[in-house]
Amino acid sequence: MNIVCLGYPVNPMKKLIIATKNSGKAKEVALILEGMGYEIVSLADYPDAPKVEETGKTFIKNAIIKAKTYADFTGELTLADDSGLEVDALNGAPGVFSSRFAPTDEERNSKLLELMKETPDANRTARFICAIAIAEPGGEIRTCEGKVEGTIAHEPKGDQGFGYDPVFYLPHLGKSMAELNADQKNSLSHRGKALEEAKKIMARN
Repeated sequence: MNIVCLGYPVNPMKKLIIATKNSGKAKEVALILEGMGYEIVSLADYPDAPKVEETGKTFIKNAIIKAKTYADFTGELTLADDSGLEVDALNGAPGVFSSRFAPTDEERNSKLLELMKETPDANRTARFICAIAIAEPGGEIRTCEGKVEGTIAHEPKGDQGFGYDPVFYLPHLGKSMAELNADQKNSLSHRGKALEEAKKIMARN
């Protein structure tokens, strides 16, 4: 229903659901999408939202599964991402299992570093990938992707990020992803790049 003010119809701000309960990720996404004209909320506002089984074999497929499920559940435009770390020395692992590699961020990073402890610097190449799907309830789904190349550090450094950020090293900056401030990270991260593409999609539509 339109809100009427002084005889003129005013459309309420349209909601955009960010399909995550991860507060760090939701905050990062909201910061990048600020000014798009949406009321941005996360799944934390939907305690009854169903749990989605990420059965896709690619990041894009998992993002689509989540976006469609939560768009249909909430009845709102929904942005979902599936992101993770691909390590060349581990044949692309943890890949789509990045968030399921171990129970906590600390344990995931410890497990990764243990697996990589004998890997020489020249072979520690890796990349973060973020796939995004934007779904209208019962309607069209649009996708995009962002990547950032780096290496796996020998120990975690920094406290500004989450997930694998402390062990993902950016040689051209001489810092881990977790040592960057929010503006730096959003300008070059895989999620930042994918969200910039998502902004273009939403602006066109």
